[in-house]
Amino acid sequence: MSELTPENARAVDRYLVDTLVGGDPALDAAVADQNTAGMPDIEVAPTNGKLLHLLARATGARRVLEIGTLGGYSTIWLARGIPDGGTVVTIEAQPAHAGVARASVDRAGVGDKVDIHVGRAADVLAALARESEAQTQDAAPGFDLVFIDADKESNTVYLDYAARLGRPGALVVVDNVVRSGRVADPSDESPQIAGVRAGLEMLRDDSRFDATALQTLDAKGWDGIAVAIVV
Repeated sequence: MSELTPENARAVDRYLVDTLVGGDPALDAAVADQNTAGMPDIEVAPTNGKLLHLLARATGARRVLEIGTLGGYSTIWLARGIPDGGTVVTIEAQPAHAGVARASVDRAGVGDKVDIHVGRAADVLAALARESEAQTQDAAPGFDLVFIDADKESNTVYLDYAARLGRPGALVVVDNVVRSGRVADPSDESPQIAGVRAGLEMLRDDSRFDATALQTLDAKGWDGIAVAIVV
């Protein structure tokens, strides 16, 4: 199996999931409930979920900000990666989606670590910023890890808040930055792709970040993530 084909890529992904991730009743149930509710099938792939979990553990994160909850699949992975007493603050625009996510994180046994904010992400982030600015640094430490997985048109807005709300040295992960190669297609000027490009250019040009990006090929197809630290 030396040729890169969609079939071979899917076979490798299944092998990696079976070997390094395995099955998990709570995560499987979260995806099943999401599908039953008619929510979009856009949660992170199992290998990427495990990566988020390991990044949370490796950085010793206690406070995590997730922009885009959906059905709570990635939220569970993140919450499992932080210690007792830690918090995942996650933002979901759709109340129905947030309800599904709440049930899933509670069933997974991490509900006490998860604070779901329902509303437009930019509005919730603005409120979080105001709260942070109104408190002392000791009372409101910055986030240790920020995961951005919401509407791509607003990536620069979310990155700005990641820099403002993240502590120095915080890790920022931005999902879906390749979009089946469309990001490198100059003829594609759709709003989503424009938003992805603007976010990547911000990571390049904004002195608050140091960043790179990786292509991925997994159960969700050809995409990628950007990874940055808040300088």
